[in-house]
Amino acid sequence: MISHEGRERYKALRDEISQAAAGWLGRSTKQKKTKEEFWALKDVSFEVDKGDRVGIIGRNGAGKSTLLKIISRITEPTQGRISIKGRVASLLEVGTGFHPELTGRENIFLNGAILGMSRREIRAKLDEIIAFAEVEKFLDTPVKRYSSGMYVRLAFSVAAHLEPEILVVDEVLAVGDAAFQKKCLGKMEDVSQNEGRTVLFVSHNMGVVSQLCNKGILLSQGQVKLQGEMKKVVDAYLRSDDAQQQYRLKDPGQKKNYFTAIDIVNTKGEVQSDFAFDEPMTLRFSFLIQEPANGLQIGIGLEDKFNTRVFTILREIEYFDASDGTVHGEVELPASLIAPNTYSFVFAIWTRSGKVYDLQSGICPVTIHDNGTEYALYEGVDYGNVIIQPKWSSPKA
Repeated sequence: MISHEGRERYKALRDEISQAAAGWLGRSTKQKKTKEEFWALKDVSFEVDKGDRVGIIGRNGAGKSTLLKIISRITEPTQGRISIKGRVASLLEVGTGFHPELTGRENIFLNGAILGMSRREIRAKLDEIIAFAEVEKFLDTPVKRYSSGMYVRLAFSVAAHLEPEILVVDEVLAVGDAAFQKKCLGKMEDVSQNEGRTVLFVSHNMGVVSQLCNKGILLSQGQVKLQGEMKKVVDAYLRSDDAQQQYRLKDPGQKKNYFTAIDIVNTKGEVQSDFAFDEPMTLRFSFLIQEPANGLQIGIGLEDKFNTRVFTILREIEYFDASDGTVHGEVELPASLIAPNTYSFVFAIWTRSGKVYDLQSGICPVTIHDNGTEYALYEGVDYGNVIIQPKWSSPKA
């Protein structure tokens, strides 16, 4: 639980020394405001129950990482208090939690000792930790020589297997490859659902937090804007101005040819980010051409929450009307094609010679949900990302 109570503003040691010296010299010790104060978090209060899987979302700078550092006791709150029951294991930014001069093996025992585990308890988990992290060959090498991917694999494995009551994970998993990210998500689900432990997870990937977490907290400018069921919190975030800024088109800079607008609309022409499985969607885009360009091609890609390409659409630009200097195009994706999940799009314009004019990736996040159609997904069955509707026949023998 995090709640607030009044307390004197935090002062650094240099402030205390300066004030003491000023008092000794007979000067006023009244503190002057020399710079603007910035609150990374303000009036944040919430409770997390045992076994909850809480996703903390919000745009960059919203205060998510600061909140996890406070929960992990790395940073002390300027005001208020935090009450925690149980051991906390944290996986924050790469470089924290391990001593760089110690080997992987030594750091495993160090982290276990910090959590209050005996050497016997740590040894009992050692083989599982090593196997999950896939760093057997480098276990007795100082971790300062590890790649960022190796470091994260071992750090996550240690945090997840040393049986903390509370597991705190930041976006650091983005360092690993897609296969390891999927492996980590499976482990976090196992830790929370089967072992009854609590997980606090920060991510910019709405599909991942929706899959893993049952409760959500939306932060904006250091304050809690919404908390409750994860899906409702994600939906509110995707509709917010913060999300639109996070997923908006990149600044074209000095480019002469670039995308000016990309939207996903429903059958009424309204911008939408959540579609039923049996509902078609239309991709609408505009592309500005300010210098001669021949043989242009457009590519549109769909990617899943692990940034794995699902499919790609290609077409020559000449087929579109560009009489006003702007290419306007629409592509309709049929209903019952994309399996329920969360996705994002990639848009690109390039020439036949391979010159890329503009590339926009990770934009227009969209969620496809199952609304009880005849193709409803059975629980626990993975249908992949695309469900095709081919022509069927029954030839006579």
